[in-house]
Amino acid sequence: MVSTVVEELKEEQVADPTERPIAPTRPRLLALDAARGLALIAMATYHFSWDLEFFGYLAPGTSTQGFLRIYARLIASTFLFLAGFSLVLAQYPTWRLEPFLRRLGVIVAAAAAISVATYWFTPDSWIFFGILHAIALSSVIGLLFLKAPPLVTLLAAGLAFALPAILRSPAFDAWYFWFLGLSETLPRSNDYVPLLPWIGALLTGIAVARFLVDGDRLGWIARLPAGPRWLRWGGRHSLTVYLLHQPVLIAGLYLASFVIPAPALDPVASYIGSCEASCLQQGNDSGLCERFCSCTLERLQAENLLDPLQSGANLDEQNARIQTLAEECTIRSQPAP
Repeated sequence: MVSTVVEELKEEQVADPTERPIAPTRPRLLALDAARGLALIAMATYHFSWDLEFFGYLAPGTSTQGFLRIYARLIASTFLFLAGFSLVLAQYPTWRLEPFLRRLGVIVAAAAAISVATYWFTPDSWIFFGILHAIALSSVIGLLFLKAPPLVTLLAAGLAFALPAILRSPAFDAWYFWFLGLSETLPRSNDYVPLLPWIGALLTGIAVARFLVDGDRLGWIARLPAGPRWLRWGGRHSLTVYLLHQPVLIAGLYLASFVIPAPALDPVASYIGSCEASCLQQGNDSGLCERFCSCTLERLQAENLLDPLQSGANLDEQNARIQTLAEECTIRSQPAP
């Protein structure tokens, strides 16, 4: 979940003041670079926990539950809020579409590359709509709100936060609706940041920035600590950092695994952790997920299907039986009327 960057959308657009000035009298807000850099550090620490889980050093589901689940959502919200804030600084009051489209093209290309790479390496949990996809689409929609009254933008943000709870339905389960965030059933993904509710964070950033710009209140941000140069550099080049940090972390852990191998996992604990994490990721209630995973575990063990499932060696007829067990357990796990 969590990924990020288009803070560059504005920062890179204004990185060269001789080429793309924000405004004649508007100073560069170095504190925003630092804030982006801090968000990148937070993102890297979260992704490191995911990597530890992937290599077997943490139990399955650790990075998608409890504090880490909340932590990931806060990080994604921060990046999207800063993207909206930066969009105002770069494009308001005058739209400058050429640099916007140039930067947008880079982000879309990076998002597509991540989708292709993850589909190749982890097809069962590839990233079809992650943080970069969300930032790209939300930024395009955000252009429509740049000149809207901030109160209207805040109301739109509130609606975006509320819609998933109101409109979530099996009618949106088709793959071409997945980006909306209204589906009841989704495939697993290592980073899923749908348009709803996450565009709400970007619209909130737009509204706050408009309030400050219109009231000439940006001065207090300029007076905030700018942080060290390396932190600001990371914030100004957040897309580059985002694309490179995971290969570096994964390569480091891969090498470390030869020196300190991960402990062998209990197959039962591994199944329960993975199953509940996947169930919760689809927006289901924790109680339902516990009942469903306990039910399927019991049935899989009774029919000697747990080992083939976890090894990936199960045959077509076993796949069909496992699907049937899952459907039966879905019905049995529903709360009593």
